[in-house]
Amino acid sequence: MEEESKKDHQALLNPGEENELEVFGYQTQKLRRVLFLVTSLLTCGVLPLIFYWKPQWRVWAYCIPCSLQEADTVLLRTTDEFQRYMRKKVICLYLSTLKIPISKNTEEPLVADCHSVINKAVLKPELKLRCIQVQKIRYVWNNLEKKFQKVGLLEDSNSCYDIHHTFGLGLTTEEQEIRRLVCGPNAIEVEIQPIWKLLVKQVLNPFYVLQVFTLTLWLSQGYIEYSVAIIILSVLSIGLSVYDLRQQSVKLHNLVEDHNKVQVKITVKGKGLQELESRLLVPGDVLILPGKLSLPCDAVLIDGSCVVNEGMLTGESIPVIKTPLPHAENTTAWKSHSLEDYRKHVLFCGTEVIQVKTSGQGPVRAVVLQTGYNTAKGDLVRSILYPRPLNFKLYNDAFKFIVSLAFLGIMGFFYALGVYKYHGASPQDTMAMALLLLTVAVPPVLPAALTTGIVYAQRRLKKKRIFCISPQRINMCGQINLVCFDKTGTLTEDGLDLWGTVPTVDNCFQEVHSFTSGKALPWGPLCAAMASCHSLILLDGTIQGDPLDLKMFEGTAWQIIEDCNADYCELGISDSNVIIKPGPKASQTPVEAIIVLRQFPFSSSLQRMSVVAQLAGEDHFHVYVKGAPEMLARFCRPETVPRNFPKELRNYTVQGFRVIALAHKVLKMEKLSEVISLTREHVESELTFLGLLVMENRLKKETKAVLKELSEARIRTVMITGDNLQTAITVAKNSEMIPRGSQVILVEAKEPEEFTPASVTWQLVENQENGPGKNETYINIGDSSVPVEEKGSCYHFAMSGKSYQVILQHFNSLLPKILVNGTIFARMSPGQKSSLVEEFQKLNYYVGMCGDGANDCGALKMAHAGISLSEQEASVASPFTSKTTNIECVPHLIREGRAALVSSFGVFKYLTMYGMIQFIGTSLLYWQLQLFGNYQYLMQDVAITLMVCLTMSATHAYPKLAPYRPSGQLLSPPLLLSVVLNACFNCIVQVCAFLLLKQQPWYCEVYRYSKCFLDSQSNFSTNVSLSRNGTGNGALLPGSVLSFESTTLWPITTINCITTAFIFSKGKPFRKPIYTNYIFSFLLASALGLTIFLQFSDFQDIYRGMEDAILQNRALWLLIKKECGIYSKSQYRIWQRKLAKDPTWPPTNRTDYSGDGRNGFYINQGFESSEQIPKEKLNLGGQTTEQHFWTRL
Repeated sequence: MEEESKKDHQALLNPGEENELEVFGYQTQKLRRVLFLVTSLLTCGVLPLIFYWKPQWRVWAYCIPCSLQEADTVLLRTTDEFQRYMRKKVICLYLSTLKIPISKNTEEPLVADCHSVINKAVLKPELKLRCIQVQKIRYVWNNLEKKFQKVGLLEDSNSCYDIHHTFGLGLTTEEQEIRRLVCGPNAIEVEIQPIWKLLVKQVLNPFYVLQVFTLTLWLSQGYIEYSVAIIILSVLSIGLSVYDLRQQSVKLHNLVEDHNKVQVKITVKGKGLQELESRLLVPGDVLILPGKLSLPCDAVLIDGSCVVNEGMLTGESIPVIKTPLPHAENTTAWKSHSLEDYRKHVLFCGTEVIQVKTSGQGPVRAVVLQTGYNTAKGDLVRSILYPRPLNFKLYNDAFKFIVSLAFLGIMGFFYALGVYKYHGASPQDTMAMALLLLTVAVPPVLPAALTTGIVYAQRRLKKKRIFCISPQRINMCGQINLVCFDKTGTLTEDGLDLWGTVPTVDNCFQEVHSFTSGKALPWGPLCAAMASCHSLILLDGTIQGDPLDLKMFEGTAWQIIEDCNADYCELGISDSNVIIKPGPKASQTPVEAIIVLRQFPFSSSLQRMSVVAQLAGEDHFHVYVKGAPEMLARFCRPETVPRNFPKELRNYTVQGFRVIALAHKVLKMEKLSEVISLTREHVESELTFLGLLVMENRLKKETKAVLKELSEARIRTVMITGDNLQTAITVAKNSEMIPRGSQVILVEAKEPEEFTPASVTWQLVENQENGPGKNETYINIGDSSVPVEEKGSCYHFAMSGKSYQVILQHFNSLLPKILVNGTIFARMSPGQKSSLVEEFQKLNYYVGMCGDGANDCGALKMAHAGISLSEQEASVASPFTSKTTNIECVPHLIREGRAALVSSFGVFKYLTMYGMIQFIGTSLLYWQLQLFGNYQYLMQDVAITLMVCLTMSATHAYPKLAPYRPSGQLLSPPLLLSVVLNACFNCIVQVCAFLLLKQQPWYCEVYRYSKCFLDSQSNFSTNVSLSRNGTGNGALLPGSVLSFESTTLWPITTINCITTAFIFSKGKPFRKPIYTNYIFSFLLASALGLTIFLQFSDFQDIYRGMEDAILQNRALWLLIKKECGIYSKSQYRIWQRKLAKDPTWPPTNRTDYSGDGRNGFYINQGFESSEQIPKEKLNLGGQTTEQHFWTRL
């Protein structure tokens, strides 16, 4: 009974999927809720704050467990190692609110789809259903199966027959309204987070709450200067975080905004066509594809065909042909019926329809499969909005360390209570002093100091054109030991380049035709094969398709003409009638055109493709085939394959070229109907070998050097690409991601079939190496196996996305063994890329991901450090974006990450020691009811600690990557030992100094006899007023404490802080030497010098010496005045200087008379009024009477 009750109480959401959740049912109790509100008021909001950090406690506090069917609140818990909790309210939807008649008959289904969960979720006759909204996805309660199920999609259990016949004519208006209410809008809406909300989230961080408490206490005790400095730093830190989060929110909103504003046409059952906004689409609607369209939902094609650009999903803007879902009569689920090829019928949300082709029976139609966040694009956006949390040991260990320091502070709190209570201090003073000691142990500058280090690293990265939107991840970059790279556009240039062709005649290779010579490719079967054997299409006058096919076709200088009205060719079962004609630059040819009648597309498992074509003017047909050389040679008649074929192939492959073989045969039939009924096996047999096409996939020039640097630093490199496996292995070998001499083992996995279980095949890729640093390009997929004697050698696994998915589902225990040596993962979808990164993280790798396409978004977000080389969609998901479009940014980022991580550890260790040093010193002073003076604290906190924390992280990264990583654990033995030994040393020194002081003959307890002591020391200072604070300390205002104990302990603690900062600022191998950080070195030296000066200086003698030697040295000042040309501006001094220079003064033996113009007027200005004096004679009236500073001296 208990087991059944427990089963009803909890269930699994999305079982087996990446976002699997446990869900628990709870019912709210009103009495408990009232008690919660009362307690919240009594605790002044502390309880709601704790419940904000721990939502599960809130549910347990005012809810009781119940069955999920009765629950009004559910608690969700992730099934990963993080065990995160979420609380969600159960919402009730009522169909009676719809303005349509709805049957309340329990036997009558609400929607025509018998598989739909809606029929099982709605309770009748209430017409009510219960649902929850989790991470943008809506789940409804299935009353029959007793579980929550996802809505907003068609169930996978529908067969091809169901999709065609149940939904083929469209939904009725009534069913549309029901589905709109239950499934919600077809919209991917990303809210721009308000600044106030982001601010509240940042401020409610537990450490900032503790910081607020500490600073409030310090401000109340008058410790203003340091508190204000910390407040300013914290405000700046929070402001930067809020700005970054806001920018990311705006970017993502702008990315998806247009998705919700598409106008579409649908077919409504019984009413015909209807135009509406895409947000009103529901699963089951029949969507009309008129032509070019950005798909607003996931849909399955049921009529006609179309060409789609899936660049948003794959990152490669290669047109993909979509075909309609077949009309099968069986009841097999439609995805199972199509096996792995079901995607060729599905149009994914966010992709672009660039061309449609009707089947002749009406418009191109598709049934809506999934809407909103259930779609491919919605899933991508959700992976950005709700990334899997990163388990970084630094932050976990930091939290544990802070908790340990907090426990130390709590011990100090009770110690202070006991001491002050014993001495009979007032309760108010006792509590204030106890709380002060509690806050001393945990430095409030810690979050700001750690943020400062990240800001320095961010600035240095910006100078290297690497921009960061998630600064917290910079520290994680220092632990990276595996980097995943996308291939195209990241490791290599975009696409391939033609090198030449090697034709064969009479079983012999001929002279190479080089494309760089500028000569046109001569006409022949080889030219015809290159012109016709491809999957290119013509869109708006532009040829589009696979880059390899495109380059090959361009080498022929032929042209594609789409002409459905051609008289000489009827449209068969192929999707189009393509005519290929020679262009103006093509070589002379007797053939006017080649018409492609049938195409067998390229298959990665078969490693070849073929076409059936007709040369204009001929009445028979030709087969042209291209593929992997050794694979294709098996299907050719042996007499047509040159004897030196392996040697010639080896000659090109060891040089790093991509080699394609071409073959041909003439079909002995004349009717098109016979061509249509041909099987692939018949077409691709008894071929004539035509020759080789040689191409090169050029690496970016920086790639090889960067991969070598990472390899020397013992950082693993892995390739994750959407490209084919052959190209990926070629690039890996050419770039030396796979070193020379290493084996490549191809892992192929097949899904289970009706009578065959899932299987894995291990195939050794043939190794060909004779050239220096060059490797083979062709994968020999045969029956070869790994020799026993070679198993111990260096090997690398390579696999496709399809094989990875099969192994993930059916061989999960085998996956870690493969990933440890897995190097190449090709044909990976965006979801598979994210999943692979996550699987690497489960093996405790710290993963970096570097890519340039939107298909990398999920992986870039999932990785510890995602680096986007694009400014488009991928940059929204990626924590880092490089403006330099090559992989040089990766070692730059790792170097800065290591430097930032080491700096963070250094700052953290220093602040821990600083807190413990102050804690020990303050505890010793508390023993005698004393405290360091405000200015003593200020010297340690601002002049040393704050400056150290602001400058310690400014040391630049060391230019060479070391072959090992810095420690990623704060709780590692070496680090703990260094902190513990330092703490013990400091404790011993301070205690010894404290005890030795008490044994001195001149020592007295000043705090008890402060009045007598000051009277006897009156000659020390005659202008100092004494106050007595509540603790009995004799204090010299402002903020100074008169005490032998503090005078002894303060220089010891200060010098300990300085030496600790020096010790924890190690340079090599992750940072440059300490002396390169000029500001930090200067500050340490200055602080040490000032401390020693303050300790040993006699202020009375210094003041007297300064006064006699400088301030009162009259001869010195007169000399300075003379040398600087400074003279007194007093009138008598001016007259004295003027008369001294006048040779006619003083006059002798002469008489002067008034009115004599020669001698001028002599006027007594003090006697005469100003009106009686001519203005022109007031030549002395403007002189200043102010005395100059130097005169006063």
